[in-house]
Amino acid sequence: METKLQIKYRAYQFSIQIIRFISQLPNQKIFWIITDQLMRSATSIGANIVEAQAGSSKRDFRRFYEIALKSANETKYWLGLLRDACNLKNQQELSGLLKEAEEISNILGASVLTLKGKR
Repeated sequence: METKLQIKYRAYQFSIQIIRFISQLPNQKIFWIITDQLMRSATSIGANIVEAQAGSSKRDFRRFYEIALKSANETKYWLGLLRDACNLKNQQELSGLLKEAEEISNILGASVLTLKGKR
């Protein structure tokens, strides 16, 4: 599968995994803000990749990939916060999500460096 399609697909699947994960969490005030931010940042990754691919210039493409990378990094923060601050039963699922967020972030980071001509 072509890299552009692969990252778009992975980001979409990751969004679905995040939505399902969040829907399993207890409906307690402590989770509301964190999960709201997590949902926004995680789903923003794929949305910005799609925007990049619809961009009108190489500059637009790079800018949206940079935003997707920032969203991926923010997602890692919120997942880490859930892991370290909350005693969740589904730590293994959370670890898998963190691993996927890290891999997506690495792919986006490498792409941004390539687009900037620094690689």
